[in-house]
Formats: sequence, C-alpha cells, structure tokens
Amino acid sequence: MYLAERLRQIRESKKLSQGDIQNRSGLLRCYISRVENGHTIPALETLEKIAQALEVPLYQLFYEDGSVLNTPTIAKNAKKDWASQGKGRRMFTRIREAAARMNERDRGLLLHLAAKMSK
Repeated sequence: MYLAERLRQIRESKKLSQGDIQNRSGLLRCYISRVENGHTIPALETLEKIAQALEVPLYQLFYEDGSVLNTPTIAKNAKKDWASQGKGRRMFTRIREAAARMNERDRGLLLHLAAKMSK
C-alpha cells in the first residue's frame, strides 16, 4: 500500500492527472488507478515507465519521509550517472529482468526489503 500512496503523492504534487501519466507512459489510466489504489503491484519495468512519466528517478518512489524530494536539475551536458551506462546499466538490466520473472508476492517482498535497506 505504501508504494501506491507514494505514487499518488508525487503525481499530485506535480499537478498531473492520471490521464497525463497515461499520455506520458503509454499505460492505461485505469491501470494507473489500480496501482494508486493498491489493487495491483506493478512490475519493475512498469515502475520505470511511471517514474519517467513523473520525471523522477526510480529510487524516489521508495522514499518514506512523506515529502516529495526535490530532484536536482541536470544540465544537458552533465555527466550521466553510473547506472545509465556500462556495467551499472548491465547490472540494472539483469535485476529488472529477474524481477519481471518473479511472482507478485516475491516482487513485493523484494521491494519492501530494498526500501528497508535504503533507510
């Protein structure tokens, strides 16, 4: 339920509707609603699409502090982070693929564990 609340909080803080997220991500508005209401747990690939539509880094979806974090503005000529290229990118691709093969219960447990570890 926490992830659902966090997604809605970020979306509303950016004054976006579920329709806006649909247009930006290609996901159906009714699916976005189900995620925000805690009726379904999205796959990692889906969370990546939602994060891109919200214009936030993926990790920000898992913060528990209750406030929307200000993301730094990245200049067009800024250096990319380590996870977007080379070994970091390959590692995250493998993690994403492994998480996509998990059932919803195991994926939820993994995301919960990751949130606890990031504290």
